[in-house]
Amino acid sequence: MRYAQLVMGPAGSGKSTYCSVMQQHCQNMNRTVHVINLDPAAEHFEYPITADIRELVHVEDVMEADDLKLGPNGALVFCMQHLVENLDWLKEQLGEGEDDYFLFDCPGQIELYTHLPVMKQLVSELELMDFRVAGVFLLDSQFLIDTAKFFSGILAAMSAMLQLAIPHHNIMSKMDKLSPSQQADVERYLEPNAELLLMDLRQTSNAKFQLLNEALAGLIDTSCNVSFLPLNINDEESISNVMLSVDLIIQYGEDLDVKVPVDAEEDGDED
Repeated sequence: MRYAQLVMGPAGSGKSTYCSVMQQHCQNMNRTVHVINLDPAAEHFEYPITADIRELVHVEDVMEADDLKLGPNGALVFCMQHLVENLDWLKEQLGEGEDDYFLFDCPGQIELYTHLPVMKQLVSELELMDFRVAGVFLLDSQFLIDTAKFFSGILAAMSAMLQLAIPHHNIMSKMDKLSPSQQADVERYLEPNAELLLMDLRQTSNAKFQLLNEALAGLIDTSCNVSFLPLNINDEESISNVMLSVDLIIQYGEDLDVKVPVDAEEDGDED
């Protein structure tokens, strides 16, 4: 059995930083985690990656192709479609190890997760390769301190969760960027009370959107997975809590052999 996190979220939500921090956290625990770059428009990385989609296809090459004439978003979608049409390349990069753990640093184009089939096809292929896959959807906490923006963000996260149909966690990233007053205010979005948020919208949004806002609040209130885990990359306990929570939903470690300390083995032999 192998394990994977699909690290998703809008552009600028901190996906690459998340991968870097989690990889370093696991390294400090003598645990190996590999990072796969699936963003064909990425520019550079400050941490080691095991495989890079840019070796297969690069968004700039697609944009410069005279026969395609695609803009940035269209070129990125083309690159991801090219990936799922050439999954033998990905299989080769992933190898055939046992108990491997991968973080897939995904592109920030939301349509890849909300209605296009590309990422769902990738998930299906990983599952055929004996992977347990979890979705990790990041939203910038600075973006979420406004109720209207929170509604927008949570609907995107829910769309990804429904589209991919895999174990899923929402992460509120960049908590370290908030001021103390903002941190106190953002707490109410971690376990959102839809009725309280709706009261905010009634005061700030146009009255003609009231029925729409009520419908959205009802959807959030009846959904089972709209809470957020806060991530402060300067707080080791916060990092550990997020990693542990994701490990639990993909059942990481349940199939691993129990490692007995050398001293305990020697004591057993003496008995």
